[in-house]
Amino acid sequence: MTAVACKPDATLPARSGIGLRPAHYRDMLARRPPLAFLEVHSENYFGAGGPPHHYLENLRADYPLSLHGVSLSLGSTDPLDHAHLLKLKALAVRYQPELVSDHLCWTSADGLHTHDLLPLPFTEEVIRHVAARIRQVQDVLERRLLVENATGYVEFAASNMSEWAFVRAVVEEADCDLLLDVNNVYVNAINLSFDPLTYIEAMPAERIKEIHLAGFDYDEHADCLVDTHGKPVRTPVWDLYRDTIARIGPRPTLIEWDTDIPPLDTLLGEAARANMILEADSHARRIAA
Repeated sequence: MTAVACKPDATLPARSGIGLRPAHYRDMLARRPPLAFLEVHSENYFGAGGPPHHYLENLRADYPLSLHGVSLSLGSTDPLDHAHLLKLKALAVRYQPELVSDHLCWTSADGLHTHDLLPLPFTEEVIRHVAARIRQVQDVLERRLLVENATGYVEFAASNMSEWAFVRAVVEEADCDLLLDVNNVYVNAINLSFDPLTYIEAMPAERIKEIHLAGFDYDEHADCLVDTHGKPVRTPVWDLYRDTIARIGPRPTLIEWDTDIPPLDTLLGEAARANMILEADSHARRIAA
């Protein structure tokens, strides 16, 4: 495989953005709030035209863009879906996003799609398998890919290393970048009983190009946290985010909200809170320097 260089302008401001959802199209277009960037789900824009592209083309003029996918199925043993990859590449060529990302998981098997982000066993064999597929994706896209750490509600008997060792090994073996979802780290830490700071401290800071923050729910029947993306960011996740930024420095940060979509002002309030943490850290670093 050939080495893939990051496109020269592939940077986002180290401030907060939000996920662009259809419910907010018109409000965003009318108000143009001061956000560092917008993120969209890639697959929602695979069509050639229609309202999604109308709004995205208008908003792209004012906001840097991050494309975030859910269907590459990087961990699957099915062959990579090259038709899907070519649609993703065409979308990236059309909108010239700063970042393109997908999840460190699998979503399909034997040609059947689960429409869920399913976890992987943490083994050397899986590291080699997933890293090879990420390199193939990068070769097709002709740009670096960010992979996002996923939530998991079970531990595989086959796993012989920690999740954080696995994630680090995959991004290093694949020579790709990392989208660090701090909410996912916290959810897994509570459900699977580990220290979330141990996870954060193990991440390769130089590869973290974007951070996600989202809300979770508590399932009383299963006695576990559920990554629903349908609530405000919870207090312990804000605390972990603050610790993460203190360790790695400010990073572009997305407020991710995918279900029970609230009014735009709710998202803007969450983004403002993230900005306060980013600005406080930047100020502290300037004083220390």
